[in-house]
Amino acid sequence: MTKTISLTPIGYVRSSRTDPIDDNWDSVESWIELDPALFQADACQGLDAFSHIEVVYYFHRVEDPEIVQGARHPRGRSDWPKVGIFAQRAKGRPNRLGVTAAKLVGVEGLSIVVHGLDAIDGTPVLDIKPCMRSFLPRGEVIEPTWATELMQNYW
Repeated sequence: MTKTISLTPIGYVRSSRTDPIDDNWDSVESWIELDPALFQADACQGLDAFSHIEVVYYFHRVEDPEIVQGARHPRGRSDWPKVGIFAQRAKGRPNRLGVTAAKLVGVEGLSIVVHGLDAIDGTPVLDIKPCMRSFLPRGEVIEPTWATELMQNYW
């Protein structure tokens, strides 16, 4: 039942960060440069009315041996429980997809400036959506203690 899906990047991340280091992403300002061959100049019209955007991107530097198909200790820390790849947000995902809500700083034509996008320079961007309150989780969001500890310095 395996089906291949082909996606074309809509643009690329431009950032001073070139290595996928796990922490301190809020200090990083990045640009998403949309492909002018794919989009008209007004493709981002109205986006600047939102405070945040969701960015779907491809972990392009994850090699096949890094893909996790079962469980592992997050960040290799044995003091945290071993959990399956679908119970964490690690980059070694089966389809190498990342999703992040980033603070929108500005929009100029097909260039989008953001803070807190945990993607490195050259990362292919697959989609962008505005963050809307109505699409946020309804009700209380619950997570295990290890996840809260993991994220203490992430942003």
